[in-house]
Amino acid sequence: MDTSSGTPHRLDPAGGCPHVDNARLLARGGVAPVVLPGDVEGMAVLGHDALKEFLAHPDVAKGARHFTALREGRITPGWPLTTFATVRGMTTADGDDHRRLRSLVSKAFTARRVERMRPWIEELTEGLLDDLERAARDGGGVADLRRHFALPLPMGVIGELLGVDAEYRDRLHHLSNQVVATDIGPEQALAANRELVGVLAAVAEARAQRPGDDLTSALIAARDEEGNRLGHEELIGTLVLMIIAGHETTLNLITNAVRALCGHRDQLDLVARGGAGWADVVEETLRWDAPVSYFPFRYPVRDMTLDGTVIPAGTPVLAGYSAAGRDRDAHGPDADRFDVTRPGRADAARHLSLGHGAHYCLGAPLARMEATIALERLFARFPRLDLAVREDELSRHASFVGNSVRELPVRLAPPSTTA
Repeated sequence: MDTSSGTPHRLDPAGGCPHVDNARLLARGGVAPVVLPGDVEGMAVLGHDALKEFLAHPDVAKGARHFTALREGRITPGWPLTTFATVRGMTTADGDDHRRLRSLVSKAFTARRVERMRPWIEELTEGLLDDLERAARDGGGVADLRRHFALPLPMGVIGELLGVDAEYRDRLHHLSNQVVATDIGPEQALAANRELVGVLAAVAEARAQRPGDDLTSALIAARDEEGNRLGHEELIGTLVLMIIAGHETTLNLITNAVRALCGHRDQLDLVARGGAGWADVVEETLRWDAPVSYFPFRYPVRDMTLDGTVIPAGTPVLAGYSAAGRDRDAHGPDADRFDVTRPGRADAARHLSLGHGAHYCLGAPLARMEATIALERLFARFPRLDLAVREDELSRHASFVGNSVRELPVRLAPPSTTA
């Protein structure tokens, strides 16, 4: 029995494209030992089948009390991944606590409520396309699609859903970006976390004073009217998680989909001809270039064997979504190929990029809707849109958690036809 799967892979805090390393690790097995920032030992589950089993395993917990190194005081203050382990909310809760928190939040993500947001999301999308066009005109034909379109769309949606006033949104994006970064120092990490909590406390106070038809107001009402079912730390922790998960993931999804289509014009042409749908593009992007690469953390509550590898109890384990999406054992020998007609595309379970089991992403239907609307409207308006630089010139996200690029400069039309 293998208890190590070879030399531990040292995760690069600066992030970068994960796919080469993923392929090398997958060739050795579905589970790999890793070294996290600060020389913290951990494991990553990379294989599709292994990850699916792990995510739903009854002996796997999310609560930080199961994190042995943290419990024993071996994690230094300002560790860049601390928030993922210690924030109070759904992603770090187990059992009854998880069910309680999830039930409170799930009311905002019912199919009916999500569908009711469609006309507003379509209107927001059209306005942002106007902004993108103006930015390109002012920029000599080139604009950063990530900044002017892929970011403000999901931030606007999650801001509306949570009741976050527009004045806070840019700052919240900056701070959440620092929280998911893995290359920042302890002082910067601590400062970003403190400020993020402070801003969201101000948001909660504003909603307490002026309740509205939003999730924050509903959570405060649940806290105040139902015998403190939601404590203050849990309220702020839930807002932290919602802000990060509610826009960073969709931001990366839209960005990665546009990159994929620009790099595979045959696939874009196929969709334009009606040979596949925009929902197919979203699903294939989720599989082929998952917006989250390695998500922290889960902990076995006892030693467990997965894909022939022993994971000791209390080990911090990363869910390797970007690796699982290109696992050839699950997706065939052409798993590295972007193909919107890939068999089984109608089955949302063909990839794990939005999770699996009890912690499956509550916002998945909303993220899918946002991305589908965004891509359809973007390419309907700018069918000849293309990258303004080569793919290998794009600067990668400074994180091994988020998987995307920092900017996405595009031309909305070939230079000869740009106004």
